Amino acid sequence: MPLPSRYLVPAATIRAEREILRSRFITTVGRASTAEEAAAFVRAVSGEHPGAAHNCWAYVVGPPGDTSRIGMSDDGEPHGTAGRPMLNALLRAGVGDIVAVVTRYYGGTKLGTGGLVRAYGGGVQQALAALAVAERIDYLSLTAVVDYASLSALQQACAACEGEILRQEFAADVRVRLRLPAGRAGEFRSALLNATRGRARVAED
Repeated sequence: MPLPSRYLVPAATIRAEREILRSRFITTVGRASTAEEAAAFVRAVSGEHPGAAHNCWAYVVGPPGDTSRIGMSDDGEPHGTAGRPMLNALLRAGVGDIVAVVTRYYGGTKLGTGGLVRAYGGGVQQALAALAVAERIDYLSLTAVVDYASLSALQQACAACEGEILRQEFAADVRVRLRLPAGRAGEFRSALLNATRGRARVAED
């Protein structure tokens, strides 16, 4: 099954903080399009908090809920009490290309396994509730060739499919280079061929 060509991603990095039994939990959530970007994000946040007891993290690279490129770490907390609940929160968020770090400054009171799961998972949920999102779109470049009478039909099909005309060359025919969301390329091609009764030529660049 092909991956979606457009989905929501974090629009900016956000930070949320709360205190539980004198421990401070600081959650930082941002965008990571690759595992390397996620690792760099974790290093940067951890570098801001060298005195913290733990910098636990999780990430989901790719579309929302996709588990093919994920990562997590308890960073010294009991196994399964930090990274896993953080990852679960990210997988349910409806947002892709996302990374979260929860920094804990220990307050002297143990929270227990259940308390830690709630603290780390809840910290991510708290940040997600205030997260601004944007749409990530994969674009495709096409070249279409039409006669002069069909140029208007091409322009209309391009606009209807959220496309952008990049260049037009006028000779015996009109050669138009354009880009549009990859998921709408088939729709554009069909609309243009229908409008020109099959005379248009469309090719990927």
